[in-house]
Amino acid sequence: MIYLKTPQEMELMRKACDLVSRTLGEMARWISPGVTTHKLDTIAREFILDNGGRPSCLGYQGFPGTLCIEVNETVVHGFPSNYTLREGDIIGLDTVVELDGYNGDQCYTFAVGEISEEKMALCRTTKESLYAGIEACVPGKRIGDVSNAVQTYCEKRGYSIVREMCGHGIGKRMHEDPEIPNYGRRGIGPIIRDGMCLCIEPMVNMGSRNIVIEHDGWTCRTRDRQPSAHYEHTLAIIDGKTEVLTTFDYIEEVLKDKFI
Repeated sequence: MIYLKTPQEMELMRKACDLVSRTLGEMARWISPGVTTHKLDTIAREFILDNGGRPSCLGYQGFPGTLCIEVNETVVHGFPSNYTLREGDIIGLDTVVELDGYNGDQCYTFAVGEISEEKMALCRTTKESLYAGIEACVPGKRIGDVSNAVQTYCEKRGYSIVREMCGHGIGKRMHEDPEIPNYGRRGIGPIIRDGMCLCIEPMVNMGSRNIVIEHDGWTCRTRDRQPSAHYEHTLAIIDGKTEVLTTFDYIEEVLKDKFI
């Protein structure tokens, strides 16, 4: 069932989304060679709590972190660990924050120091495909139009789309209907309408689209161990228009001319 939000609920969603965006902006200050992913997770958790929020991922069905850590070939749902970031890595940080009973969700893939042109191009294309999906998220159209826009943008540039993981609705729960695949046909799926809050999140691989779930039951990586990138925004349909509730502005202010 798709839960349509009232204007009052949309304002609460807006505040939760601002906090999750500020959280990733704070993380941008800490990402550098020599930092462990466990330290990043601790900083994120403390930042969220200090600002009155709750880390929604922490403890969700047993998940052990505030952040989903996605280093290089990890697609999504990686655990924080003692892994030390290295020059040339890319790291996606995906997290959900609950504030006053509502959730905001965002992901950004960061460069660790100087990265290869190939990784830079992967990240740039994935980020651009997110905005292609947002542009297609028009009231009166269908979820399949969003899915197809993301898929077409990436595959035309030689990248592959992860099909087992998808975007989703969001609100009082971090995952609500509808599911939003990153591939599909135009003109199918639920109609996009006022009151929807949606998370669009392309997960794009440099090599094959095939994935493996590790023995921990969570960590998803590329089968061929080629890099993967992941970006996400939470958006809302309000008064016949699509509004992006999260922002990368906090990240870009920290990174300035270094952001992807």
